[in-house]
Amino acid sequence: MNMKKVRYILALDQGTTSSRAIVFDDRCRIRASAQAEFGQIYPREGWVEHDPLEIYSSQAGVISEALARCGLNRNDVSAIGITNQRETTVVWERDSGRPICNAVVWQCRRSAARCDELKSAGLDRMIYQKTGLPIDAYFSATKLEWILDNIDGARARAENGELLFGTVDTYLMWKFSAGKIFATDRTNASRTMLFNIHTLEWDDELLKLFNIPRAMLPEVKPSGSMFGYTDEAAFGAKIPIAGVAGDQQAALFGQRCFEKGMCKNTFGTGCFLLMNTGDKAVESKHGLITTLAASFGEPQYALEGSVFVGGAVVQWLRDAMRVVRTAAETETYASKVDDTLGVYIVPAFVGLGAPYWDAYARGTITGITRGATREHIIRAALESISYQVYDVLRAMEKDCGLNVDKLAVDGGAAANNFLMQFTADILGCDVARSEILETTALGVCYLAGLTAGIITDKSSLPDSGGTVFAPAKTDAERKKLIDGWHEAVRRTLGGRA
Repeated sequence: MNMKKVRYILALDQGTTSSRAIVFDDRCRIRASAQAEFGQIYPREGWVEHDPLEIYSSQAGVISEALARCGLNRNDVSAIGITNQRETTVVWERDSGRPICNAVVWQCRRSAARCDELKSAGLDRMIYQKTGLPIDAYFSATKLEWILDNIDGARARAENGELLFGTVDTYLMWKFSAGKIFATDRTNASRTMLFNIHTLEWDDELLKLFNIPRAMLPEVKPSGSMFGYTDEAAFGAKIPIAGVAGDQQAALFGQRCFEKGMCKNTFGTGCFLLMNTGDKAVESKHGLITTLAASFGEPQYALEGSVFVGGAVVQWLRDAMRVVRTAAETETYASKVDDTLGVYIVPAFVGLGAPYWDAYARGTITGITRGATREHIIRAALESISYQVYDVLRAMEKDCGLNVDKLAVDGGAAANNFLMQFTADILGCDVARSEILETTALGVCYLAGLTAGIITDKSSLPDSGGTVFAPAKTDAERKKLIDGWHEAVRRTLGGRA
């Protein structure tokens, strides 16, 4: 009998707190995975760093572990895909590959004062029109500028062509290829605040503004591209790297949101909601980010909105308030009552994001009466996540002139059935939970598989299965609940209770 040899795809998921490796077969089924945490460095308040060499070593370690778990070695891998924490900034020596300092993580606020200067100079509009981004320390440009200005000799060395810059995907590809690949993809480039998302090039005006030498910057390719090959001596085998995308864009692709108007939300510590806007970069009037989506040749765009406190409100209930022992218990308690008895929680622990953008808002609980119990508070906390997703999704619909009839969901908190059903009830649309919640890795599996010819075309991608939650509330019931939420938000804005 002629048995077809299975071709394997290795997905590297390099996150903010851990590195993962997942082995997929050529039918996009998970065969094995491994994960390792790495250190978080906090030099001072508001500063967050990672050791790039620890990121690299942890990623290399989990590759070996995942392959061993399914009885494979590196020569059995046909293609590699990489998805990564976005915006985190690494600078290293061109000749040696050694980082000149720790990576400045996306969460780091050390360049916030510089961002305030740029806003005061009236540069918001120009930067948004080119990059789709607001001016914020979240993005890479001011992090890279800070490194060049504050690490001894860095700027002179960069101007002499001795130093290279990259997000984490770029650094990993450089290391695994022994310096033969110096590239990134469009999704990661679009988060640097240096890349023009319309011309698809590093922008000269922005490079001049931040005083960044062009020679430091990697080549930018579509997410589905042949980036190059790992080095046999450095990696253990010569394997094509055929798909790269930032984590949220990878999840959008992994959810198969290929068409205009299709949306996904990742329910994690926060919530990241992305809508595919097709070949048009939609300018947001509601404080959303315009970004590039993962694609092959022609660019595709997306709108992105972030909820600062999603699953983190459950962590607060568990760790600070100690009203539950595990996150999973919230589903049981919330289901014991029919409603919240009028209680609303607005978890503005670090302000409110889109569409309110009030950095001074602080969390509130409204509507408490003597009859309120632990169950009502827990239910209100879960409902607050759904309400925040509702606000972002409605902002997207207004920006695009579209009505969403299905939201694809993933992430750890998506396992909570109560939360998924209430989200469907409040949005008034189907909520489709993928059977594979790790859709970031699945997204780059798809990208790498399609690029390498392991998967023939998008239409042949397997159905990810899962569960669909259909809305069960009437329009009148939905409106009453949302009106109550918006009244609670009104009381929260500006810190006014």
